[in-house]
Amino acid sequence: MFRASLRSPIFSLRPSAAKTLTASRVLAVRHLSQEARAQIQNAVKSSPLVLFMKGTPSLPECGFSRAAVQVLDLHGVPPEKMKTYNVLADDELRSGIKEFSDWPTIPQLYVNGEFIGGCDILLGMHQSGELENLLVKNDIIPKVEESLEAQPSAA
Repeated sequence: MFRASLRSPIFSLRPSAAKTLTASRVLAVRHLSQEARAQIQNAVKSSPLVLFMKGTPSLPECGFSRAAVQVLDLHGVPPEKMKTYNVLADDELRSGIKEFSDWPTIPQLYVNGEFIGGCDILLGMHQSGELENLLVKNDIIPKVEESLEAQPSAA
């Protein structure tokens, strides 16, 4: 899906290389094409919750992706509100999403088109209760009502 549009490398020079154009001073920088940026933007907006991960939810291929999927499962995120992309299936997507978010690691979580963070951020938000609030606020999961046991009995 993303492969062809992410193949537009642009070379730039480090500031120190401006005076001496030697091969050792040239740094290749990959810039996301406008087309690739638009495709990733459409992907992050394609579902209320989008996870770029290594592997799939049923077969994560790294511990961090597995942890992200487990945390989302703990919160009861319904499959119809979540879309995942396996970055191991597309090298250009794997590098392109890192540039798009300016975040160096995978997995990456987006909620309603907004970048939330990687596994460490997700775990921290889960532990503090912020993740549940975010998911409820964005209508991804329903608000948990107080149980009848917690309410005083009338008898």
